Amino acid sequence: MLPRHRVEKNNGFLDCARGHFQTSVTSGTIFDRPRTPLPLWFRAIGWVVTRKNGASALGLQRILGLGSHETAWTWLHNIRHAMVTPFRAELDGAVEVDETFLGGLEEGVSGRETFQNAMVVIAAEVDGTRIGRIRMRRIPDASEASLLGVIAESIVPGSLVHTDGWLGYKNLAENGYGHKVTAVKHSGQEAHDVLPRGHRVVSLLKRWSWVSP
Repeated sequence: MLPRHRVEKNNGFLDCARGHFQTSVTSGTIFDRPRTPLPLWFRAIGWVVTRKNGASALGLQRILGLGSHETAWTWLHNIRHAMVTPFRAELDGAVEVDETFLGGLEEGVSGRETFQNAMVVIAAEVDGTRIGRIRMRRIPDASEASLLGVIAESIVPGSLVHTDGWLGYKNLAENGYGHKVTAVKHSGQEAHDVLPRGHRVVSLLKRWSWVSP
């Protein structure tokens, strides 16, 4: 009998000698059953992760010489999806939390109201003067239910959460978090000085979001 984990190579696939199934080293990855050479995929990944001002499907198509914009868009979507780490640990310690809008200027709205833009909440760990781990999530609105729902999923209870004075955060302490509040209007500081890490993440996010398709 063959050893339990012994496999035999057959036409590029691995045949399990005991389980009677085939697999490959790319199975379950974005490279599974590729129609193009793997080196081209590696080149695409290298290009995407080194773009400081964001990566676009048009740029990827041009750099790699892909035949269609649809192909480039699919590749870019798959690469970005693969960059998300599954089963990520929650943030802890001191964490800055803020929200932002993605989209153009809207008329007839006030405060944190929006009809057509996307609202995103950002949580950024404080690591000395640096940014630690971050979490971002699109939310339907800036209500307490939306904001506390994201915080509960992203940040360990007992952590110190630093926010501005928005009322959507008012019950953080009752939900098991330390809560540091800095009301921007009354602080004498600019918003990017009150929550600097969140604003730096927002700046990078908007660079990527405003890249043409």
